[in-house]
Amino acid sequence: MGIVIGIDIGGSTTKIAGFREGEPFPPQMVTSSDPVSSLFGAFGKFTYDNRISTAEIDRIIITGVGAAAVESPIFGVPTYRAAEFDCIGYGALYLSSLQKAVIASMGTGTALVYADREKIQYLGGTGVGGGTLVGLSNYMLGMNHVGNIMRLAEKGSAEQVDLTIGDVMQGNDLPQLPADFTASNFGKISETASQSDIAMGIFNLVAQVVGMFCVFAARIVHNSDIVLTGNLSKVEVMHPIFDAMAKQFQVNFIIPENSGYATALGAALCFDKGASLEQIL
Repeated sequence: MGIVIGIDIGGSTTKIAGFREGEPFPPQMVTSSDPVSSLFGAFGKFTYDNRISTAEIDRIIITGVGAAAVESPIFGVPTYRAAEFDCIGYGALYLSSLQKAVIASMGTGTALVYADREKIQYLGGTGVGGGTLVGLSNYMLGMNHVGNIMRLAEKGSAEQVDLTIGDVMQGNDLPQLPADFTASNFGKISETASQSDIAMGIFNLVAQVVGMFCVFAARIVHNSDIVLTGNLSKVEVMHPIFDAMAKQFQVNFIIPENSGYATALGAALCFDKGASLEQIL
């Protein structure tokens, strides 16, 4: 077996990963507003950096919203189109070394998938995700770079903008809910809240909405392991929020290394997993 490459073509970023004889290459990402330009930019950089010739590549498997724009094989290499949910599932199981899990693909919005070694099942999702984070931050703070928003949020407190259980219960807990849990996102915001507080409140809103969707999905499929993937999973300021939810609701939020590349890695694995593929001729 030669080299297999998986490519996740998004609206603004393209991620690429691959395997040689089962051993992974370091995954990469490029940014472009045009999906085809992004695809060929990612492919060119990946093959150049890893000294791969097209003759060595057995197959290329593409997925993502931009995959529909590809109408012919890439540089003559056998090229296939895979369902994105399959790629999310296979990639997350590979990265987490789990046999089965609920998976949240946290991109512009958030898709939820349940995967085991035999099947991938789409569970639903929410429009809350990275797009929500950037959109609200741009409107409320005049900022749209996630790294800058995160650094601002690190200086703030969501308790300055969110109404907590303790606020409602005059400092007391509710049965099964501690006083510091959120009762209403942005339900306590005032004109004295700082930009840092607002930034943290936005991250808290996104993480809690996504996290609760994951908790509900985990209960439906009776599996407590939840793998977080996608670009938003790497935002460290959200990790303590997921940790608190994991403790409260008795689930395991798992963020594996290279979680942002799960879908591209899953695409590369699809052929060997027997997933349904569409060859591009």
